[in-house]
Amino acid sequence: MKKLLPLLLALICSLMMIDSGLAADTIKIGFNIPLTGEIPKVGESSKYAAEMLLADINGQGGLQVGDKKYKLEFVYEDNESKAESAVAVAQKLIDRDKVLAIIGPNSSKQAVPAGEICDLNETVMISPWSTNPDTTRDRPFVFRAAFLDPFQGPVAVDFAMAQFKAKTAAVLYALANDYSKGLAEIFKADFEKKNGSGSVVAFESYGDKDQDFSAQLTQIIAAKPDFIFLPNNYNEVALTVKQAHDLGWKGPFMGSDAWGSAELMNLCGDDCIGSFFSTHYAAAGAQGATKAFIDRYQAKYGYVPDDVAALTWDATRLVLQAIQESGKLSGNLRADRKAIREALANIKSFAGITGDMKLDAQGDPIKCAVVVRINEKGEFVFTKSVCP
Repeated sequence: MKKLLPLLLALICSLMMIDSGLAADTIKIGFNIPLTGEIPKVGESSKYAAEMLLADINGQGGLQVGDKKYKLEFVYEDNESKAESAVAVAQKLIDRDKVLAIIGPNSSKQAVPAGEICDLNETVMISPWSTNPDTTRDRPFVFRAAFLDPFQGPVAVDFAMAQFKAKTAAVLYALANDYSKGLAEIFKADFEKKNGSGSVVAFESYGDKDQDFSAQLTQIIAAKPDFIFLPNNYNEVALTVKQAHDLGWKGPFMGSDAWGSAELMNLCGDDCIGSFFSTHYAAAGAQGATKAFIDRYQAKYGYVPDDVAALTWDATRLVLQAIQESGKLSGNLRADRKAIREALANIKSFAGITGDMKLDAQGDPIKCAVVVRINEKGEFVFTKSVCP
């Protein structure tokens, strides 16, 4: 029995090291992203940006934390663009993969429920792209790299009123999508506050997986709004805009940041040219570190990175900066997760490629939004910057 004791102690120590999430001086970061389902381009953009950053850091020998360097390991899990899958992925990354922190989900539809799981398990989650306030609300372990819809909604209202001289508006939104529904309601309230009750002359919704919007668009066109606001994912926008034109709509569209995928113009083509949408950065005309990121990404992957790619780069760098600023890693996973949360909450400033920012008490960044126009080449061209 005495001979077995050293072996048992060694086995226990080995298991403790595995449970710490720091095997062989490696830091594991999880990615809860949609690689399949309705918005796979969003997952692709996130993974591509992350892979580029991973190669940079590991190519330099790893991430310096205190007096030690750690290799990074990124664990990519597909949430299938579904809320229930995002919850399952979050739990797997926390319990089985034992990651130190999680990047994503991106869409609020998945980020809101996954955020609850991460907060309950005291594991840092940072969403690159989610703009719904509920993602971070009263969740100390959940952060984001994107501005919020209560800021984005008035940005869209003010721009449309100035650009289109609009006094009336129509809205078409996805009822089952937290992001779309929430932003539609914020937009309506702000537009009617500035233009009077009833100035949103049509407020129409559609169901999950709907692809025929002709009934709603017929109602909207009959109401004769000055423009149509579409706070919807890029794949649905492409269908909507084409169908509206087929029904005779000749007026302008105003969109939101969910338009910003690199896939939008492949799906929408000429129908989307001339439209405007609010977003996180403008690739066309970018300078400095932002341009360097865009040029590298385009050379490597063959297309201009969308806002999801840029925001994933910023979100991941925020987590890595927090790990460094925590000072050291103890090897105790629970304690290290808490230390990273404290360090992330205390970052005073961050120079992101989507703009400079600082995080408020809710874990949300204080940063600017931009409005872009889709030009004749299909490029997203900077039109205006709006700051808090």
